[in-house]
Amino acid sequence: MSDKDLMIAAIEAKTEEERDQHIATLVSGMTLGEKIRQMSGNTDLARQAVMLVRYNKYPYESGENRRRGIPAIRFTDGPRGISLNNSTCFPVPMARGATWDVELEERVGCAMGIEARSQGANYYGGVCINALRHPAMGRAQETYGEDPCHLGAMAVGEITGLQKHVMACAKHFACNSIEESRFYVDVKIAERTLREIYLPHFKKCVDAGVASFMSAYNKVNGEYCGHNRHLLTDILKKDWGFKGFVISDFLFGIRDGKAAANAGLDIEMPITLRFGKKLKQLVINGGVPMQAIDESVTRILRQKAIFSKRGVPIEYGPLKVACREHTELAREVAQKGIVLLKNENGALPLERTIKTIAVFGKLADRANLGDMGSSRVRPPYAVTPLQGIKKRAGNSINVAYYEGTDLEEIRRLAKEADAAIVIAGSSWRQEGEYIPLVPPFIVIGGDRKDLDIPRDQAELIKTVAAENKRCIVVLVAGAAITMESWKERPQAILMAWYPGMEGGNAIADILFGEVNPSGKLPIVFPKSNDQLPHFDNKARSIEYGYYHGYRLFDKKGLEPAFPFGFGLSYTKFDYANLKLDKKEIGTNGRIRIEAKVTNVGRMRGDEIAQLYIGFKGSKIERPVKDLKGFRRLSLEPGETKSISFEVKAEDIAWYNPDAGRWEIEEIEYEVYVGSSSRPEDFHLSGAFRVSGS
Repeated sequence: MSDKDLMIAAIEAKTEEERDQHIATLVSGMTLGEKIRQMSGNTDLARQAVMLVRYNKYPYESGENRRRGIPAIRFTDGPRGISLNNSTCFPVPMARGATWDVELEERVGCAMGIEARSQGANYYGGVCINALRHPAMGRAQETYGEDPCHLGAMAVGEITGLQKHVMACAKHFACNSIEESRFYVDVKIAERTLREIYLPHFKKCVDAGVASFMSAYNKVNGEYCGHNRHLLTDILKKDWGFKGFVISDFLFGIRDGKAAANAGLDIEMPITLRFGKKLKQLVINGGVPMQAIDESVTRILRQKAIFSKRGVPIEYGPLKVACREHTELAREVAQKGIVLLKNENGALPLERTIKTIAVFGKLADRANLGDMGSSRVRPPYAVTPLQGIKKRAGNSINVAYYEGTDLEEIRRLAKEADAAIVIAGSSWRQEGEYIPLVPPFIVIGGDRKDLDIPRDQAELIKTVAAENKRCIVVLVAGAAITMESWKERPQAILMAWYPGMEGGNAIADILFGEVNPSGKLPIVFPKSNDQLPHFDNKARSIEYGYYHGYRLFDKKGLEPAFPFGFGLSYTKFDYANLKLDKKEIGTNGRIRIEAKVTNVGRMRGDEIAQLYIGFKGSKIERPVKDLKGFRRLSLEPGETKSISFEVKAEDIAWYNPDAGRWEIEEIEYEVYVGSSSRPEDFHLSGAFRVSGS
């Protein structure tokens, strides 16, 4: 076969074995220079210059070889949409995590994949699944939440949708949970904590067939992640059997080309600083074995061959970008991700019979879409909360808007209105990817310094609530907000996150009861910062312990402001008839857990039923309970539906670092099914044992 024919044959291969044989032959005939170019980002210099000002205006490219018929990787970023041109801006992943809707996330991934291909990309780098250890992290909005079970399920949904069209990249591998010190912080972490808390969701991505991973900037136990052989080779490629490739995080993801290549990093992106000619010389001098190069190139070509056949050309084109179908999907996601935290005295939903609504806050009239760093999406339009409320109110309800600077005017408008809505929260100025343009004078994003909203916003809420007995607060932000100084003042509180381009319409849909709120928190909302793990955004070294989020609250007996998994509805749900198909299983067994959920209210609604497992009589340190499954279901008034969960014995294993393996304790396991992670929301409970093989 000719050079081109080998790549075509690999793409057209009917079996995995046939494809790998063609790739092996192709690799064996490539020159060292050709191989190194597969591993080295090579975006055109003119485009690189443009993208210093306008990140990802074009796809970042690497590895095209026309002589051999090898296509380029064409990377586009995320994670709330495609960062090229005027794409659909979906709600941030934290908002999507609050939907607990895996099928919906698959649809989002599919839409993003279509928009990526329609704009010339074949590789999407926005599957961000770092476990949120602390909500102050600037890029908290980019991940789905704090729990590995939930993170893994949502990531698999997105990957499944994306990879109908493009290669997906899961990031940042691993322990990337501080923004401002991300380039140098050394995360000290025990092997058991690493395996049980910070890696299981990445393993789920491998099992789902994700095409690639991106390494993180930070160090783990003294080694930069891009040079970390334990992470990239021992765990990812050997233990988990990952067959895809690993790219560096951009620019500073590799500090030492020799260390990176020998550790198992396959591509330096987006330009060549440590690979390229430097890597070629390392191979010639014996610093990097040819075997390592051949393995990396094989991994890259394998994924190029697999994904060259994905998708149908008729699905792609300019008209698919920010099309009506996708913008309607963005609105649906925002609706399902909004969390009703408080609703007293029937404050919500608003009736159509009210005459006047007063809206307050600077954020009410802004398209507040989130981070302005690498995750920025530029949609063709964005609906603000004020626009959404006015549109939904129509001509029959007068909507008065005031930013809120003059105290007397605030009081007057609040007192005269039938209902008062305050839009409060954060923006890209307070949180996001840390970009020090002219430090310390001009800085974009970074980690949050305070989990509460700005003082002027808190005072605005207090003032409005004192004058109006139907005060509703809508929070727009990327993660948990502390609100003890004002939480008791308003009658209703909604957490809208950064809700995307259709966010204003979705907020109005919830406020007026056109849609029943159904989101649930994917993270704990603490009462105060001292309930959380130590967080130092300038730390050069930090220890990550076994506990954070709801597990930490359980261990210490802490009372959160709002628990993990919590969210109210305009209707009520009843749980009944817990059934376990077995009382005992072996260490290779599985158990099926069933229950019934009924909508006992008067409005159609969605419930998210959650399964937690406790470890009774464990001989080792274990959490009080772990999330092991969840189901989202829609119910008409009076309707009952069955839910079921399957738990394998391996799902409740622990990692024994001394033995270097996963082990299953032969003890009793407690079963809890309910509507949040707190005991008062456990509607059903039971138990089973694991005994023998």
